[in-house]
Amino acid sequence: MLFFSSATLNSHLLDESGLMEPSAGTAIYPLHRCKTIHLVRHAQGVHNVEGDKDHSAYMKPEFFDARITPLGWNQVDCLREHVKKSGLAEKIDLVICSPLLRTMQTAVGVFGGESYTNGISAPPLMVENAADSGRPAISNLNCPPFLAVEACRERLGVHLCDKRRSITEYRTLFPAIDFSLIENDEDVLWVPDVRESLESLGERGMKFFDWLWTREEKEIAIVTHSGLLWHTLRRYSKECHPTVRHEGSKYFANCELRSLVLVDRSMLGSDSPGYNYPGKIPDGVDLPSDVADKKHLEEEVQEITDSV
Repeated sequence: MLFFSSATLNSHLLDESGLMEPSAGTAIYPLHRCKTIHLVRHAQGVHNVEGDKDHSAYMKPEFFDARITPLGWNQVDCLREHVKKSGLAEKIDLVICSPLLRTMQTAVGVFGGESYTNGISAPPLMVENAADSGRPAISNLNCPPFLAVEACRERLGVHLCDKRRSITEYRTLFPAIDFSLIENDEDVLWVPDVRESLESLGERGMKFFDWLWTREEKEIAIVTHSGLLWHTLRRYSKECHPTVRHEGSKYFANCELRSLVLVDRSMLGSDSPGYNYPGKIPDGVDLPSDVADKKHLEEEVQEITDSV
């Protein structure tokens, strides 16, 4: 991923031709080597309320795979309204979510279809009153596909709020979410006595962003967690202008959405240009003017030489 910055952004220096000198923070990349990612932290969870006061609360059994609070659902509704009014809802090709209750609730609440109607053959994204939410079922019609991916989970280990349920149970709650990329039904990644290192968390986040280049979708919404986002984005912004660095990597609030551009600088992806056109159809003389001027000058010199 690339952030754009410039140490000379405010200098506005002009060269002899009257044009601004090139900025070290400006870059041009082929469009097909870029993706737009819309990063969302989950809405307020029940663990956030007590954990903000007492960090040890994250280990309490009652916060296992924490669901979102009534306030969290209000945050979901507000973000959903913003996504629709801004036109973003029509642009997203895929929604990826961490396979934890709070992220999947947030994802389907924000980006899912309208309320589910009985009699429709398609399974809902979320069943009615999933995890005692008191919410109606959510339709999977007129919305992008949803994909659960383990790589974008929160920091693993010790904290019970970050341990997931079985995929079998999740499929009963979220029938239309695609869990096919998750190999194990039970949570084999979370262990009770070892907390994932921050270094490992950041590396996992970077590998997850690299993995996105295996997907053909160009605009992807990702609903995940504050820890993974913060420790991953900080790794990408070390060389940026301080303002850009802060904008890209600052801590995410509950249900915050932030849009970034992912740039393939290492040929990770294999997408072909969608809008590029080869030209010369039909074929014909195609000599650039500067080359033509040079050729004309050479011909004149040759004529003079021949006449001497």
